[in-house]
Amino acid sequence: MAAFIPLDTPAILAQAPANDASTWTVVVIFLIVAIGFIALFLFVFLIKYFNLYVQSVMTGASVRLTDLIGMTFRRVNPNIIVRSKIMAVQAGLTDKEGITTRALEAHYLAGGNVPNVVRALIAANRADIPLSYKRAAAIDLAGRNVLEAIQTSVNPKVIDCPDPAKGRQTVDAVAKDGIQLKAKARVTVRTNIDRLVGGATEETIIARVGEGIVTTIGSADSHKNVLENPDLISKRVLEKGLDAGTAFEILSIDIADIDVGDNIGANLQASQAEADMRVARAKAEERRAFAVAQEQEMVALVQQNRAKLVEAESQIPMAIADALRSGKIGIMDFYNLRNLQADTEMRAAIAGGGGPSQARTPASGQP
Repeated sequence: MAAFIPLDTPAILAQAPANDASTWTVVVIFLIVAIGFIALFLFVFLIKYFNLYVQSVMTGASVRLTDLIGMTFRRVNPNIIVRSKIMAVQAGLTDKEGITTRALEAHYLAGGNVPNVVRALIAANRADIPLSYKRAAAIDLAGRNVLEAIQTSVNPKVIDCPDPAKGRQTVDAVAKDGIQLKAKARVTVRTNIDRLVGGATEETIIARVGEGIVTTIGSADSHKNVLENPDLISKRVLEKGLDAGTAFEILSIDIADIDVGDNIGANLQASQAEADMRVARAKAEERRAFAVAQEQEMVALVQQNRAKLVEAESQIPMAIADALRSGKIGIMDFYNLRNLQADTEMRAAIAGGGGPSQARTPASGQP
């Protein structure tokens, strides 16, 4: 049986080659674009990593290409890692010391200063100071400058006591004779790598040395003894072992300058005398105020007694009147009393006394 062929079959067969050609055109364009992107990526990669990879290969750092690509995704700066690894290899430090690419990346991600750690290891290796990568990384992460510590361990540094940056220029102390001495010391220290992590800083050294200077001067019988032998301060301070628990080892303490200050003892005595005088004045003023108050009390008491006297004298005329009414005294007795009173007033007036006013008081109540 013959197959059924639609009437439009020739038209469909004519269009098939045209559809295949357009499909192949799209595929070719897609391949060209993809190859372009790949070529662009490779070009960027070659620009960014090829130079570092070549350097690592030529210097024997052995940083793999895959590690360089992975650093980008781990947000690690490949320039720092590769150059630090090259420095370590060129200085003779190998992976056996723990300076691997992974270790450097881990220290970078932890926030450490990778080039500084590598330079410190190189300096320690040159100076024959035992320092491992693990300890150097720990010191760096602890916030200490490990390179500066190695340099100070090789080349000791001098610390001024007191620190001029804090505002004080001298350490002031007073001897037993009351004379003030102003001293300035210089402390030569060397870094102790074993105690760098957890050890006290320079501020502790300065504080301890200042305390030792004050103690030594304060225990001296006379300031002249200290002026004659300034090395007494250095010897006594060194004997106390002030570098215990610090990140440094004290090599020497030198008294750079010592001057005579004020006579603190005399000033204190003068201040004490002035204070005693103020206390005496206060006590004298207290006694004067007490005397004035007592005097006022006596004046008030006199006025009170005078009032009682006036009150008592006011009763005399009344008593005379009662005596006259009751017949206990006669009129002649009264006149004799008046005459006696007048005579008394006259005598008092001649003598200039104050008697008349008192003598006239009874007459005021005459009946």
